[in-house]
Amino acid sequence: MERFLLRWTSALLLLAALGGAALVGTGVVTVPPRYDPWAPLDIAETPNLLTRLKLSRLDGAPRQCHAVLGDAGLRFSAVSDRQTGPGCGLTDAVQVSRSAVAFNSGFTVTCPLAAAWMLFETHTLQPAAQRHFGQRVTRVRHLGSYACRNVYGRAEGRRSEHATANALDIAGFTLADGTTIALPGDWSPADGPKGAFLREVRDGACEVFRAVLGPDYNEAHRDHFHLDMGPYRVCR
Repeated sequence: MERFLLRWTSALLLLAALGGAALVGTGVVTVPPRYDPWAPLDIAETPNLLTRLKLSRLDGAPRQCHAVLGDAGLRFSAVSDRQTGPGCGLTDAVQVSRSAVAFNSGFTVTCPLAAAWMLFETHTLQPAAQRHFGQRVTRVRHLGSYACRNVYGRAEGRRSEHATANALDIAGFTLADGTTIALPGDWSPADGPKGAFLREVRDGACEVFRAVLGPDYNEAHRDHFHLDMGPYRVCR
């Protein structure tokens, strides 16, 4: 009997949720854009339970994705789709030149990953820098994004997310006063200001990107954070 009631209660709640969503979608009920599942992603808005949904809808929607990036102030240019090898190529990619921070060089990533970066930079990276150091990050050093290769560069195995520019490797940050914070040297001690900052950045990245790999994962990632929007969820 209890199981029966639980199923009916779950079904009724689902119907109520679908009905409410339908009312919002048809305009019968008006809600603020940040709470509207059909409203476009706004990087400036504080992330909530709908942020991942809105971010996922940018996949395969380059025009909408470009609008999101433009509104967020990212400097970028669209990259033509092309296949560069078996299992390698670019689809809905953008060439990023800078955001509110400077990069050591431009890089090419999928548009949804660029949007995820802007969410991360706005709501994780800069707030963490202010909390730990009282100043902003002004420069980010990366190790690359696109590379037609397998995972770990092995001769056999599945393709890396880098093979489709769906990953970005971050190695360090520079603050407004010139202070540098980099992997692997500043990962320890964990309770030092730089180590604590890097761990907060890693944990916050896990709220935005699908996969985040760093020094706690394995030796291959001791000197950078690997950020990707692939199919596997992992936070290490």
